Amino acid sequence: MERIVIEGGRGLRGDIQISGAKNAALPLIAATLLTPGWHTLHNVPNLRDTRTIMALLEAMGVRWEWAPDGPLRINSEHLVGNEASYDLVKTMRASILVLGPLVARLGCARVSLPGGCAIGARPIDFHLRGLARLGCTIALNDGYVDAKIDGRLRGGTVYFDIPSVTGTENILMAASLAKGDTVIKNAAREPEIGNLVDMLTLMGCGIEGRGTDTLVVHGVRELRPAEIAIIPDRIETGTYLMAVGAAGGEVVLRNCNPKHLPALLEKLHAVGLDIEVGETSIRVARRGPLRNVDITTMPFPGFPTDLQAQFMALMSMGNGLAVIHENIFENRFMHVAELRRLGAEIHIDGHSAIVTGVERLRGAQVMATDLRASASLVVAGLAAEGSTIISRIYHLERGYANLVEKLAKVGAAIRKEKEPS
Repeated sequence: MERIVIEGGRGLRGDIQISGAKNAALPLIAATLLTPGWHTLHNVPNLRDTRTIMALLEAMGVRWEWAPDGPLRINSEHLVGNEASYDLVKTMRASILVLGPLVARLGCARVSLPGGCAIGARPIDFHLRGLARLGCTIALNDGYVDAKIDGRLRGGTVYFDIPSVTGTENILMAASLAKGDTVIKNAAREPEIGNLVDMLTLMGCGIEGRGTDTLVVHGVRELRPAEIAIIPDRIETGTYLMAVGAAGGEVVLRNCNPKHLPALLEKLHAVGLDIEVGETSIRVARRGPLRNVDITTMPFPGFPTDLQAQFMALMSMGNGLAVIHENIFENRFMHVAELRRLGAEIHIDGHSAIVTGVERLRGAQVMATDLRASASLVVAGLAAEGSTIISRIYHLERGYANLVEKLAKVGAAIRKEKEPS
């Protein structure tokens, strides 16, 4: 086991290159199951989660090549299995994304109920009801989803009670090989969905409504391999923006897309950070005190739930009160107890957190509880006086490529080391 040690209080200066988006890479990798042939994916982040889904595909006979700093090439021509076992699925909830492609191509699939971060129930009912609307028979047996169809999936209308990102992605992939048209209503509009729509279009499927909450998929009998780039990671971008806000200094984030972070950039302006937006870059600087502001997490284009913990860490050292409403996941305040260990003053009231800014945070030993919670502890640790030691960083490595190296390059006193035995 490893841990991260941060000596806080150092300003950050320089450039940070943003990696490809984990939440875009995973569905695009799953989409390669839809048809044989060599697919080529550029800008794939080398993360624990991407390695997990590749191991999952490899166990089903998929071949792949991934040279250092090169594209990921995937070929499912020799697909020999339709089962995603618990041993691989338990560590990553996004593994459910193989369900739609497998049942669409093979006519049946057996996928373990997923695991991942313990930040809420996140039911897969949306996936299952949507597939049922396309003619799929679903059964839950011994912790597995067993799905099968008679012949070929049939187009239909799928309505989501609330926008579901992975639910939308699963139905998009399944519908691409369905007979007829599928209409997805109240679809998620996140940029990662647009990346998948672009890939499915390159594969030969016609899709209308990109970027809206209504998607129309014109299913085809066969698809072809595609070559596409993964979009920049907006959550990584936002995390580094708030790291600079916490630590101070001036940093340019490169290879990012500012259009993917409208709500966050507006809030960071209100907080008092200097933000300069380019086509593929963001310059951020902190030159004065922070002003606390309120946020409410919402589906895109609202404030992302995946940046709530990091924003809370930033507000813990601002002036005044900040009220943070979490509307997406019911159990996404587990980082609060750890931020309190660093001296933050945070009160929980149902789905809201009331943050009273303090003059300074102080380093302490803390423990990551989930992926984004671990990022919030890094943000806080960069500003805290003394040493902050973060354990269980395997959560962090699921979603951030080379975080320690990137922050060290811009002046942070941060290192990774072995946990004492």
